Amino acid sequence: MSQTLSALSLGHIDEISSSKNEPDWLKEYRKNSLSKYESLPIETSPLYNKYTDAKRMDPQQVSLSVCTTDAIPAVLQRRLGELENEICIIQIGTNIHKINLPEELKSKGLVISSIEDAIKDNSELVKKSLEAASKINDKFTALNNAAFNSGIFIHIPKNLIVDKPIHFVSCLSDDGISTISRNIVFADENSKATIVQELYSGKSEKQQAYLELFNTNAAANAHLDVTTLQMMDQSSVNFSTRRTDMDQDSTVNWYSGLFGSVLSRYKIDYFLNGSGASANDSEVVFGNNEQSFDIQTDVNHEASATEGRVVEKSILRNKAKSLFKGMIRIKEKASKSNSFLSGRSILLDKDAKSDAIPGLEIFTNDVKATHSASVAQIDEEQIFYLQTRCLSKEEAERTVVEGFLEPLSRKMSFQVRAWIAYLIESKWEGKELTINTDEELAKFVEVEETRYNEDAEIEQHYKYR
Repeated sequence: MSQTLSALSLGHIDEISSSKNEPDWLKEYRKNSLSKYESLPIETSPLYNKYTDAKRMDPQQVSLSVCTTDAIPAVLQRRLGELENEICIIQIGTNIHKINLPEELKSKGLVISSIEDAIKDNSELVKKSLEAASKINDKFTALNNAAFNSGIFIHIPKNLIVDKPIHFVSCLSDDGISTISRNIVFADENSKATIVQELYSGKSEKQQAYLELFNTNAAANAHLDVTTLQMMDQSSVNFSTRRTDMDQDSTVNWYSGLFGSVLSRYKIDYFLNGSGASANDSEVVFGNNEQSFDIQTDVNHEASATEGRVVEKSILRNKAKSLFKGMIRIKEKASKSNSFLSGRSILLDKDAKSDAIPGLEIFTNDVKATHSASVAQIDEEQIFYLQTRCLSKEEAERTVVEGFLEPLSRKMSFQVRAWIAYLIESKWEGKELTINTDEELAKFVEVEETRYNEDAEIEQHYKYR
């Protein structure tokens, strides 16, 4: 039985708990979170409130249910075939469609499971994540804590290095029911892994939502590379709250490419709790039509000698909008820390709009912290110059966009650059948004592998000097 988000009640929460036979502590946690959800405003900051488009999600259209259809959406069928032999977990609606975990890695302790199984088998780690999320005073975080009906759990054990990417694919179901997903990743000491998150949805007659709470924990000296590629149809909305807790000398590189949905709201927090921790967050946004992107990225330096780097770049066409809110907080015990925050937008049409609100809160000395923001129309002189070199106006605009993204793309792996380049081209030409590993994408990869081989250039310099 389904009901709309506007009619969410304690009865629906009890139905979720009963259907999954959840323990009493989790039932109580859900109830407390529902109470917080009902009392909190859409946006707690009066500064941000006048800019946010979060109210564009219509609670009367968003339908929730304990379960959804397990039919494979057409938009996902080709991609599933390509992931047949990859390490992956596939989520369709509220259902875990498939988990592909090689026996070799399973025997070494790698865990990939549904959140439902993790509550039974890894309850202490799940509790740790839930407790961390309960401290966030955000309405939609509280909603996810109260009403999550699905989710995934990944645990990378101590000293394990996973050479191949772990693919986490989520797609909204074809029955119009929304998904509230609780996703948790734990990387133990000295572990290393790459995670690729792909978000899809088909076209829906009414507004359909993918609401996500993603907790990541990196223990001492752990290394995580995470890529999020959001390719949902513009009939849907995507709300994501991400919290990353990092211990001593851990490293997290998170790359996000946001291309789909009519409304994307991302609230991202990094907590650098251990000395020497390093977070690198890179975000690429490409919006058209009346898409809206609301992104808030905060880096909290809790310990000394920590490093944070956040770079967001938006390309906006037609009547698309973006809002970038960012904050660097360097606490009293975080001396010798270094942090950088940047939000930049390029507007391809006069009706496109972008706002950036970066901020600093510094509570100690002997630190380095800088922020910057810029919003500008595309440079007509650059377009004119390129047109004199026999490029059409559209080709000239694409060349300017490529140059705009160039410094950011250098920080990404060649595979991520290839994916983002492919998605930008697909969106520019009005094609279906999906990534694949066919010959067309292989061409992008081949170019990107050799494009910035700086080590080879240095070797050649010393060889012939």
